[in-house]
Amino acid sequence: MNRFELQACIAERDVLRYTPAGIPIVNGRLLHTSKQVEAGVERLVEFEIAALAAGEISGRFSQAELGTSYQFNGFLARKNRNSKSLVFHIIEIIAGKNP
Repeated sequence: MNRFELQACIAERDVLRYTPAGIPIVNGRLLHTSKQVEAGVERLVEFEIAALAAGEISGRFSQAELGTSYQFNGFLARKNRNSKSLVFHIIEIIAGKNP
């Protein structure tokens, strides 16, 4: 199963565009910060991840407030067929709270 859930803020976002097939799409970067326990030790975890919202959800993503925390649900896939880089494909956005 390829399911990814992440609490994050939208760090940056491109403008809404359309694929040649007419599908609306928005690219962006999400910033995650949390404390996690690993081997009994608490550690600070911070990272940015490339994200993409396509179809209906692209409108919500393009209008979501930058810097506000949301829960994003979706899946991970390669940036393109020949790439080793991953992109988080957003399929659901749930309103969160400010960090």
